[in-house]
Formats: sequence, C-alpha cells, structure tokens
Amino acid sequence: MNRAAIEIHPLSPDRSADFMSFFEGEAFSDNPKWSSCYCQCFYEDHSKVNWHSRTAAENRDCASRRIANSQMQGLLAYSEGHVVGWCNSAPRRLLHALDAEPVAEPDRIGTILCFLVAPSARGRGIAAALLNAACEYLKLQGLQSVEANPRPSAKGNAENHFGPLSMYLAAGFTMRRIDSDGSIWVGKDLGHNSQPTEQ
Repeated sequence: MNRAAIEIHPLSPDRSADFMSFFEGEAFSDNPKWSSCYCQCFYEDHSKVNWHSRTAAENRDCASRRIANSQMQGLLAYSEGHVVGWCNSAPRRLLHALDAEPVAEPDRIGTILCFLVAPSARGRGIAAALLNAACEYLKLQGLQSVEANPRPSAKGNAENHFGPLSMYLAAGFTMRRIDSDGSIWVGKDLGHNSQPTEQ
C-alpha cells in the first residue's frame, strides 16, 4: 500500500458498515483466531457474561447494537476511502469489564484500548495518529484525563494490541501504576474543555 494520506473519523452508525467490513476483511488476516471479538471484550461485564463462550455472531450483534445506540466508541483510520486502522477509545463508564477496578471520578476519564492496523498499512504511524486523535476526541466530550494499559512483555503485533508503551510516552502519557500481571497503566491530563459534545 502506498503512503496515501490518512483520514480519521469517529465510529458512528453511518460508519458501522465500514467497521464491519474492516473486521471481517484484512484486519485479522494474520491473526484469525482473534477475529470473533468485534472489540466487544471490554464493553462486557465479565462477572455477568461468560466471555470465552461468546461466538463471533453474538459479538457482531452486540457491536451492531452498541454502535446504533452510541454505546460503543472509537476511531477509524481511512486511506483512499478504505479503513486501515481502528482504535477503541471510549469514556470509561462504557467499558464494563473495568467495573471491578473502580477509580475516582470515572465519568471524567476516557480509556484507550485496542489498536488494530491492517497488515498492509503497518509502519506508517497509523496507531500513533489514532492515539493523538483519540485524545482530542475524548477531550471534546468533556473528559479531563485519559488512561491506557500497555503490556511491555507483549510479543508480536497481536499481543501488542493495547499499543506499545513507547508510543504512549512519546504522546505525553506518564506511568501511573504497574499491575500484578506486569501491565502498566499510563495516563495523561486532557485539560479543560468548556463545550463538551453530547454523546
């Protein structure tokens, strides 16, 4: 793929077909065993849902409903009209898998999870562009800080889907804490925005 300009747009009901086409096309062409997720893992409360028993069809249906109801958020990167990247970035209150890890003022926090770049488009800085756009998008919603959870021990592109620690540090994130599994929570203040958009 050539170095055509990248455009980034928020996920919305009118971009649902683009999201589905990407997830069912090149996105997991080098990692098919993860193709059933449709990025629903962190939207589910795992104390109520047996995630490992969920099928691709069930996750697809859940994604479709959440997108239609603005209960799923993220950003799509386009090149020449085709989706080449995805970043799951949403207010923390939407990500019920994190409900068991309470934080102060969750309604003021955005969380960035899961980067997915098409194999043919890797190495072009798309994940970094998505990260910067995600910070701006969350700030526009009136959120005051953003968090992420990179895994320094990740091996390969698939395991590194939370994004590399170096990318966050280059974007102005700082390390906040280290979990028992070795993953690192990083965060960044977004500053004040007096005119949040409605979601």
